[in-house]
Amino acid sequence: MVVGAFPIAKLVYLAAEQAVEWLSKPVANVIKDAARRSDFFKTSSLGYFHARWKPTHYRWVETSFTKTKTNPPNEEVVELGAKLLGETVIFLVGGGCVVLEYNRQAANSRCKECLKLEEELKLLNGMLAGLQARIGELAVTTETLYARLTEVNGILQSKSPPPKK
Repeated sequence: MVVGAFPIAKLVYLAAEQAVEWLSKPVANVIKDAARRSDFFKTSSLGYFHARWKPTHYRWVETSFTKTKTNPPNEEVVELGAKLLGETVIFLVGGGCVVLEYNRQAANSRCKECLKLEEELKLLNGMLAGLQARIGELAVTTETLYARLTEVNGILQSKSPPPKK
């Protein structure tokens, strides 16, 4: 089974993400409705939109393009502003979920990397302890061989005749 691929925490997170998405649309609709009723929002969105609206647009009038001055209807501007505000709320909630998921994944990868480094450190410490033990054994062996060498050297010097002059 693929139980490890779908841990409980991931499923709970996905359920929470769906709940946030499910809740963000009604919240956005409430904000849109409040924006439609707000005089401040109406004046600010109308001012912003009219400041950026080109007053001269081409319109199709009786089979030819003619220049006419047009302004969008105020209700349409308020509706567009409210839609924009609602979509911004939904986008921010979705973007927040993406940022939270990225941070969670980054924390998980850092944790896995730390565990991997700790295991590697334990392995290296074990190897170092083994090498230190081996060095200690070699030091004892070297001392033993040096003692034997001096003993053999002493025996050889005692048995050999003195050099002739």
